[in-house]
Amino acid sequence: MVQIEVLPKPADCRTDAYPWPKYPLILKTSTSHEEGGERHWSILTKRFVGQGGDVKKISCVRVDFSQKDEKGCPVMKEVSGSDFEIEADLIILAVGFLHPEHSGLIKELDVELDPRGNVKTSADYLTSTKKVFAAGDMRRGQSLVVWAISEGRGAAHFIDKYLLDILL
Repeated sequence: MVQIEVLPKPADCRTDAYPWPKYPLILKTSTSHEEGGERHWSILTKRFVGQGGDVKKISCVRVDFSQKDEKGCPVMKEVSGSDFEIEADLIILAVGFLHPEHSGLIKELDVELDPRGNVKTSADYLTSTKKVFAAGDMRRGQSLVVWAISEGRGAAHFIDKYLLDILL
């Protein structure tokens, strides 16, 4: 398992930038990371590379947030010459938002949307487009983190079942 994150790696402990009672932005490690999963920080996904409808690689580039704009907010800049690829046979997008942005991937995949603008799925998390699953905020709309965890587990179950059905 490889996890990539566009943001820089957070601190291992609460820093002066996030004093109590602010929510501490600290590094969290899950059992998947402890069991050998890789994490890469400040990585921007540029595109998916595939063949015959199957993903084969992810094209990525490293990004830097050291520059600030006129308001003092970090500005993401691609690091020249840092392009690389990660081999992949399954990609799970884990992002949170009110509903997915309809341009780009959603439009290209031509998935059906529900009346609230979320990706419509069947009970097994499959969208109207073959081999495409959706879960969490993309499927439910903005919600609590416990729902995101539940949705992720549910989607993982049905993705696993789907893949096993293909292989067996």
